[in-house]
Amino acid sequence: MSSLPPATPDDEGARPSFDEVFSVPGPAEASGLRPRQAKGRRGRRGLGCLVVLLVLAGIVTAGFFLLQGPIQQIIAAASGPEDYQGSGTGEVVVMIHEGDIGSDIATTLHDEGVTKSFDAFYQLLLKQASTHVFQPGAYKLATGMSAQAALDALIDPANKLEQTVVIPEGTVAADVYQLIAEGTSIPLEEVQAAAADVASFGLPAEATTLEGFLFPATYTFTPGIGAHDALATMVNRQFQALDSAGVAPEDRWKTIVLASLVQKEAGLRDDYYKVSRVFLNRLDPNLWESGLMQSDATVAYGTGNTHRVSTTDAERADAANPYNTYVHPGLPVGPISNPG
Repeated sequence: MSSLPPATPDDEGARPSFDEVFSVPGPAEASGLRPRQAKGRRGRRGLGCLVVLLVLAGIVTAGFFLLQGPIQQIIAAASGPEDYQGSGTGEVVVMIHEGDIGSDIATTLHDEGVTKSFDAFYQLLLKQASTHVFQPGAYKLATGMSAQAALDALIDPANKLEQTVVIPEGTVAADVYQLIAEGTSIPLEEVQAAAADVASFGLPAEATTLEGFLFPATYTFTPGIGAHDALATMVNRQFQALDSAGVAPEDRWKTIVLASLVQKEAGLRDDYYKVSRVFLNRLDPNLWESGLMQSDATVAYGTGNTHRVSTTDAERADAANPYNTYVHPGLPVGPISNPG
């Protein structure tokens, strides 16, 4: 039998002692103290508990934020849609268009600040036992009305404004003609026929339609007014706006074309300057060599999709579209909306 070599100091430091292996109680444990190793295990257990608590707290917090939306929706559903109280204040004129359904009217009222929410008015309509028929035209309402007050006002003939037309900024000419017909007693066909006589309105020589020169505003016409006079009122109002802005008659065309483009692309008044600066830079050959304005709004207008500004790759590549500013450099061939 071979004998083990004598222990060295290193071996003694590396090998566990008998007491360590079998945890024989020593004087320290007998006196209520724990050995160093036991203290380390307790610290690790405490740290582990802390980690678990932190994880659980994170899960609870995340769950709260994730469920906050659904909980708020449940509360809102139980308490009903947001609604104002009373008959509102001030005055606002809103247009109901031919073919508008309940959801369209609810959207218009909310957008104009009449009602506090879309659902307030729309759900009220759904609860009505009878179906209300809303006549197209302009109506005098107030801002901050309850849904019920708004509904009562719309079905009250006294609030319908006769011979009144509301033209929002950025409306295209085809829609302006429809609005005139809805707000007055002038048939749409007569409005369209009068608009076709472009030369009789004193527009710049480049104009082939009235697009761009029908100033957006609220108009109340005298009963019996003809289609040409109604349109001329809007055109003259646009000339007044140009003169007030210091635009010379010879600059009216390019000013209106650019303004109509900015109106469509920017949408928000605060963005007008930034968008106009981009396009003016692209008209400067020193800053933009190609001269391509690259406006989706002009391309969409040329395709006949006047209510959107998004386009497809094929539409942006179509050179047959004279309004395609991805292919044809410089300003588009004409205005694409009626700017304010």
